[in-house]
Amino acid sequence: MPSRPITALLQDFAAGDKSALDRLMPLVYAELKKLASGYLRRDRTGHTLQPTALVHEAYARLIGQNQPDYANRGHFLGVASRVMRQILTDHARARLAGKRGAGQQHFSLDEAIESPGQKPTSIIELNDALDTLERDDPQKAKLIEMRFFGGMTAEESAAALGLPVEKIRSELRVAQAWLRRELQRRPTPSK
Repeated sequence: MPSRPITALLQDFAAGDKSALDRLMPLVYAELKKLASGYLRRDRTGHTLQPTALVHEAYARLIGQNQPDYANRGHFLGVASRVMRQILTDHARARLAGKRGAGQQHFSLDEAIESPGQKPTSIIELNDALDTLERDDPQKAKLIEMRFFGGMTAEESAAALGLPVEKIRSELRVAQAWLRRELQRRPTPSK
């Protein structure tokens, strides 16, 4: 059963064995690359980040941070997904700073999700809204992150979180409605 060795390696890594991540990566690399591709699949052409580069940047950040006590593969992928989201948000903030925010406008949740790389403010607004949602309801924020940033299906999210698929779908609908309202009411980010 593949999740047992992964869980054992995650526990070793969380306990401080940095080499455990080196042994873990070949086992989860394909899933991490799928997550990275999900983040970038609708991005503008000519983007400087590619899925492989995003996975490698996430790996570097994972090695450099204090490790949570990973419960399982799904928990690790959730943390990796969050790290990738932060990398892309940092990248969008840097691009926006380069443009000094000139002429930026609001974007809906659908626009932010459909083409985040084309509109740096959309990924930043979505990130800020998710941070707000996470303070109020961490599970809903995690579901949005898993679905829209990680490209995970409701079934994959349900398996990762150990919840029924129907509950995942219901929670995701509520989270999406909340995010749409939140993005519509937010002021434009300052320059």
